[in-house]
Amino acid sequence: MQRRKHVVGNWKMNGDLAANDALLSACLGLPRSEVAVDLCVPFPYLAQAAARLAGSAISLGAQDVSEFECGAYTGEVAGSMLKEFGCRHAIVGHSERRTWFGDTDDRVAAKAARSIAAGLIPIVCVGETLLEREQGRAEEVVARQLDAVLERIGAAGMAGSMLAYEPVWAIGTGRTASPEEAQAMHAMIRAHVREHDARVAAELVVLYGGSVKSSNAASLFACDDIDGGLIGGASLMADDFLRIVDAAARAGIEAKAEAFASAGG
Repeated sequence: MQRRKHVVGNWKMNGDLAANDALLSACLGLPRSEVAVDLCVPFPYLAQAAARLAGSAISLGAQDVSEFECGAYTGEVAGSMLKEFGCRHAIVGHSERRTWFGDTDDRVAAKAARSIAAGLIPIVCVGETLLEREQGRAEEVVARQLDAVLERIGAAGMAGSMLAYEPVWAIGTGRTASPEEAQAMHAMIRAHVREHDARVAAELVVLYGGSVKSSNAASLFACDDIDGGLIGGASLMADDFLRIVDAAARAGIEAKAEAFASAGG
């Protein structure tokens, strides 16, 4: 099945008003294409980004969301608040949240459920550490993380979500999973979801996140089960980010051409 390519920029805890304005201006110069582009910015800059992106083809997203609907949870941000600011997506379960801020599999699942309830599309992140990969447990770990979410939101909830495979050992390290390694894990993820619902699995957008750069984006996005990227550091550099989006657009065109040819067109 031909799925639309997606490129999601995750600014992490970076930016200031002036730098954001310049970066947003550059992103607004992107030519319209079949690629869905989303920018997940720090909470304080949602209003700035929403104003600058209004009327454009670029969607706005948040980097996290509370597992609670509302109430006495100082420092938390509710999904309904994000929705009011025009957010379409919310990243949940990013490895940095899991590692540094104690987001467990159950909490990630709760955040995904809360996102859906608020009308947001959760981008659910899964991935293994280097030790877990070296121990041969990579697929086991990713399956466990997926199961926690599937048990909470079911296949129907997964249909309204996106996934991002981010090998923890490749985030911000300069190391990247080879296209073969990334494709193998993406295929496993899709097969795992297929056990619950074949249609949802076929339509599910699964991104790769782990030191994606303009130099490796094309080879990653050419893989059958990689539907785009969750981009960290490179999303802060306008030229790199625009080249990554272009790589996704070209990969999408080539995939369409191959599908057309195989169908006897």
